[in-house]
Amino acid sequence: MNWWLCVIGLVAACLLAVVLTPLVKKLAFWVGAVDIPNHRSVHSKPMARLGGLAIFLAFVGAYFIIAPATQDYDMHVALGMLLGGTIIVLVGALDDRFDLSPKVKLIGQIAAAAVVVSFGLKVDYLTLPFGDSIDLNNWVSIPITILWIVGVTNAINLIDGLDGLSAGVSGIATATILVLAIMMGNVTVILLSVVLLGSIIGFLFYNFHPAKIFMGDSGSLFLGFSLATLSVLGYKSATVVTFLVPIAILGVPLGDTFIAIVRRKLHRKPIFTADKGHLHHCLMSLGFSMKKTVLIIYGIATLFGICAVLLSQTSQWGTIVVTVIILLIMEVGAEAIGIISKSRKPVLQFIQRTIAMTRSRASK
Repeated sequence: MNWWLCVIGLVAACLLAVVLTPLVKKLAFWVGAVDIPNHRSVHSKPMARLGGLAIFLAFVGAYFIIAPATQDYDMHVALGMLLGGTIIVLVGALDDRFDLSPKVKLIGQIAAAAVVVSFGLKVDYLTLPFGDSIDLNNWVSIPITILWIVGVTNAINLIDGLDGLSAGVSGIATATILVLAIMMGNVTVILLSVVLLGSIIGFLFYNFHPAKIFMGDSGSLFLGFSLATLSVLGYKSATVVTFLVPIAILGVPLGDTFIAIVRRKLHRKPIFTADKGHLHHCLMSLGFSMKKTVLIIYGIATLFGICAVLLSQTSQWGTIVVTVIILLIMEVGAEAIGIISKSRKPVLQFIQRTIAMTRSRASK
């Protein structure tokens, strides 16, 4: 793929998002897709939702600008992503206006995932550690792929709690996917990642603190769907290494979602119950401003992106070592800020006891 096409696609998507977002903001107020402040809100005045519509339209517009000049990309899968994205944005937009039930939104997510899978996007085979490859038949690969797409879609939706947070983290993840696609020479992923990244950057001009518009579920669901689709498209063969790469790319939203499930189980609460225990809530409770909290999470997302690139280049044993280190750092960090529990901190307590014992022996 010619690099000038990448630049044109990035700039075109960014400019389209910059132009379309104010128009979508007016549309949101006109149709009543407005976020009214409540006890969990960080804003005190009504804010327009539906910003995801601007991201999606910019994405589609930029795609059709550069796709005709691009060769050797999988047009069939790209079309599936566009159709699935249309479904997911429609579901999100309806939720932004009418507050759909979780069941209806889930059905819409499954439908969008099923569409893109029907166009040929699925995990093809699994390579066992230090072993042979196992071909996955459709009865296995299709449910796994749909589950991954729905799971990532909801993970991005859950972190959409502060100005620019979900868009910025998604942008960092998209940039990481783009870097890996360039390293692998995957033209289809390069094309789609470039226009998605440009759309996100353009929208961030209005969504970063202080936000003038929220992306709403139309945005968070579309970004989650797109990232899940691109990660599968880049790693259709699942090995120990490649299976962990997309997980690392999406480390912040997936980690926050997993920890939220654990936290709610420990406190015997339904896992779908909203709370103020997410990563951004915990950082703000430590005294960080909204802007600093978002920038800290951007930094964490960037570190995960770097780890994903490293994982893609390591051996099996290297992958195991890097993964263990990442998990240990995540656990220590989560316990330090109290994202799981304010009182239960087993790893930190173990480390503290070990240090105390070491000092005690050294002093004798």
